[in-house]
Formats: sequence, C-alpha cells, structure tokens
Amino acid sequence: MSIRISLLDQSRTEADRYNSVLISNARALAAFEVAAAHLRAALFTGYGAVAHPTLAFQTLAFLTGFAHEAVVLFFLISGWLVGGSYLNKAARPGALVDYMIDRVTRLWVVLLPTFIVILALGIVDGTIDPRRADLSPSNSYSLTALVGNLLGLQKLLVPSFGGNFPLWSLANESWYYLMFPLLVLGWRAARWPRRVLLFGAAAVIGILLPVAITVYFSLWLLGVACSRVELRLGECGRWTAALAFGGTSVYLRRRGLGNDLALNSFGQDLALSVLFMLWLVSLGQRIDPDRPGWWRLKRWGDAASKFSFTLYVLHMPVIAVMLGAVVGASRHGDRLDDYLIYAGVLGTTLVVAFVFARLFEAQTWKVRSRLKRALGCARTVTRGSPLTARQD
Repeated sequence: MSIRISLLDQSRTEADRYNSVLISNARALAAFEVAAAHLRAALFTGYGAVAHPTLAFQTLAFLTGFAHEAVVLFFLISGWLVGGSYLNKAARPGALVDYMIDRVTRLWVVLLPTFIVILALGIVDGTIDPRRADLSPSNSYSLTALVGNLLGLQKLLVPSFGGNFPLWSLANESWYYLMFPLLVLGWRAARWPRRVLLFGAAAVIGILLPVAITVYFSLWLLGVACSRVELRLGECGRWTAALAFGGTSVYLRRRGLGNDLALNSFGQDLALSVLFMLWLVSLGQRIDPDRPGWWRLKRWGDAASKFSFTLYVLHMPVIAVMLGAVVGASRHGDRLDDYLIYAGVLGTTLVVAFVFARLFEAQTWKVRSRLKRALGCARTVTRGSPLTARQD
C-alpha cells in the first residue's frame, strides 16, 4: 500500500470532496447523539441504578453513550472549518473584522432567539417573575447571565442561561475563536514587539482560563493543522483508518475515564482525535461520480447538518418542556411505552429544531452580509458552498 502525504497551501472546503461529506454527516450525527444521550438521561433512571436492565435498555444506553466523543468531534471539525477558513483569508485586508463578524453572527443568530424562548418558557411555568429584575450573576435567567452566555462566560463567571447546560461547550469555542487569530496575527507579524504582544495576549488568556479549556484548545488546533494536510492511503488504507477510529470509540465508550472533558481524559481524547483526523485527511479527493452511495450521504449530511447547531443549543429546553408535560417519574426501560415516549420526544425535538433552524440559523448568512455592508467592511458577500456557508 503506497502512502503519500501533501501539505496544502489552502484548506479544501469544497462540498464535493469526500472529507466534506464526512464532516457534514459527523456534525449531524454528533448533535443527534448529544440530544439522544441527554433525553435518555432525563427520561430513564440511571443505567447503574437499574438492577436488571433489559436488553433494550442496555442497547439504548450503549448507543447513546457517545456524547463525550461527539463533543470532541465538534472541536476538531470547528478547528478544521473555522480555523482553516481564517488561515485561507488571513492575508486579505479586513480579514480579522470579517472573521469576528462571522463568528458572532454564527453564534448569536441562534443563541438570541433560543434565549427568548427559554425566557418565555420560564415566565409560563412560573420560574421567572417578570415584575422583579434579578441581575445577580448566580441567577441563570438574569440579564447578566444572558450577556455572559453570549460572550462565552458560562461556567466561568455565570451559569448556563436558563439551566441549558449543553451551552458549556460554547464557552470553549468562543475562547478558541479569540485565541486563534491572536496566534495567527502574531505569527504573521513583521516586528518582534508586535509578535510578542500578540503571543503574550493569547498566553495570558490561556493562563486565566480553566486548565482543561486551554489544554483542549490543542485539539481545536489539531483540526486547523490537518485542514492543510492531504494523505493518500488508497481504499484499503481509508477503511483501516475508519475502522481504527470506530473501534477506538467503542473501546473508550466501555473503558474510558468518564464523560467530562478534563485533564484525566485528555490522553484518550487526543488518541481518538488523531485517528479521526487520520481518516479525515485521507478523504481529500473529489467524490467519484460513479459512487452513488457517497452522493446520497452528501445529500443527507447537507440536509441534517443545516440544523445541527440549533439542535445542540435548543434540545434541552424542548426536552424539559415535553417531559414536564407528559412524563412523571423516571422510567426503568422495562416497558414498551417507555421507548415509545422516548422516540416521540426525540422525534418532536428534531422537528422543532428543524423548524427553528429554518427561521433563524438558515438566515445567518443574510444577517452576516447585512452587518458587513452596514459596517462598510464587506467587499463581496456570497452565500458560499453548502459546507462553508454554515461554518465560515
């Protein structure tokens, strides 16, 4: 088997490449996995607390136990797309301003309407008294918490807004979005004082952040670095890489160190990340027109990934409302109706996220282009490819 590695001048984000298909499908499946895992935890008694779990419950617990790995994939893919795209444009005039607008609109166009929904639900169920303003940082429904979550301060200075705990990972993302251009600008700086200042600013941020957030930035950077690599392994090599990643994921699911992204789990997450990126960089070729299976995967991934971010942000409020309305005590997974309720709530969550995404997430590029025109910093704003329009 011949192996050939190439370093690319530009990261390749065209939607008709095999790795783009993998990225779209991986993002969609990862968001679905996180939602399915959180629903299982909310609906069913903890697996370890069930004395004699049924085969169905064992299967469900296993299949919905990859949320940790899913978040790791989010960081890798974000580095590949967001960081790789910025590297492509860093030399252009106004690239930094464009980048910051892209990042803010990507997050806020979905987060702001989600927070409004959470506030409305809190008023309806009596959690919030609209006649009293509580600005305390400890109040998860306060204006302070809302602004803090928009700025990536959840779990650092404020709680996740409205108790929507999956938002914790967006704090990581927000700081990675800030630290990375500092490193790029420092690398490109012509004068040493400016270089030291920029590198120093990134270092100070990394020191002030919790250690785990800073350490996991290396996985995000791994995604960036691999966006400039192409590895030709041949068909057998690509399958070997895929099987190695899948097998390691299953092993870590059963023997791993836990579900938190912490220092003690970094080693296993790094190993998993290297295997995933090895698989991804081996898929840099354009899709063969005579491979209909890949074209079907492309269509499915393009459709599903369009609302994956919304699904990640919105699923817990939807699940909480539905379980509070139709479900009482925790289920033990020993009755058919347990699984019918699970499927119904999960299916409804997907539908709500799809509709919500069409209303808001799908409008990101419009908001972005109008904001750039209003600020006078857009030369040409286009919708972009199906892949980059959702990520860049």
